[in-house]
Amino acid sequence: MKNYWDKAISFEDYLQIAHERLENPATPQDAEYKMYYELGIQRMDRTLKKFVIDEEQLNELKSKSFNGKILIISEAWCGDASATVPALVKFFEGHNEVKIFLRDSDKSLINEFLTNGTESIPKVIILDENYNVKNSWGPRPKFGRELLLKFKANPEEYPKESFYNDLQVYYSRNRGKDAIQEILELL
Repeated sequence: MKNYWDKAISFEDYLQIAHERLENPATPQDAEYKMYYELGIQRMDRTLKKFVIDEEQLNELKSKSFNGKILIISEAWCGDASATVPALVKFFEGHNEVKIFLRDSDKSLINEFLTNGTESIPKVIILDENYNVKNSWGPRPKFGRELLLKFKANPEEYPKESFYNDLQVYYSRNRGKDAIQEILELL
């Protein structure tokens, strides 16, 4: 894990790379995902502006005396990631170091943390102070997983567009609080 941690980047670098890929796509995928990078940057900016740390959650973090690190496998074009990653970074800021490992740069890490056989992101890896994996979380909070299951169970009655809309409305209103709480429970 230490090798992955050393290759990971700061949230600031993550945002810079997102802007670079939007302005100057380096790969065919970057060009194809241009709209998703644009949406991701907008969502991350909104979360950064509107996020407020919940004092109860902060007190819970302090009470756990967690001295480890948070490694997030992510990509800026991902809707789930753009809604969650900025909130996590802001929440842990000043308490625990957070770095981001770009999933598409090296698939070996995500392949250790598949979700039902998929490379779903974001994936949060909770590391102890010696870089041992303590736990993992992701790619979305419980409510988001329930929406996904509802869509998969009956896509005719609950189409993809409704699922995506409901998920983004949830993320916009929740502002990472559920994700943070679920991660706190894993510390």
